[in-house]
Amino acid sequence: MAYDESVAQRVRQEIHDREGLSERKMFGGLCLMLHGNMFAGIINGELMLRVGPVNSDELLTRPGARPMDFTGKPMKGYIYIEASAFSSKAGLKDWLGYALSFVETLPPKSSAKLMRSKRA
Repeated sequence: MAYDESVAQRVRQEIHDREGLSERKMFGGLCLMLHGNMFAGIINGELMLRVGPVNSDELLTRPGARPMDFTGKPMKGYIYIEASAFSSKAGLKDWLGYALSFVETLPPKSSAKLMRSKRA
């Protein structure tokens, strides 16, 4: 699996002004984090978004959204978005907004906590 660099560039342009952003290549794609918490990923040409369990049911009714089943079992609070659903700038901004809004409710991960989790 790989990720589409053009989608990554579009996402970067949309979120470039936020503090606390980082990227990490993992799971064959690109994961985007805010203060250490993953909020989005790019796998092939699709978005993976962390929107929280409360929001996911409603968002899954929108065109282009489906449950994230990376491991074969749907993960609560995570959804995939097909490329056609975020082909416009407004569509991309809208989808990213749901993920960012959810992740902003989470406490930042500290560097020490991240280091411990890497050793485990």
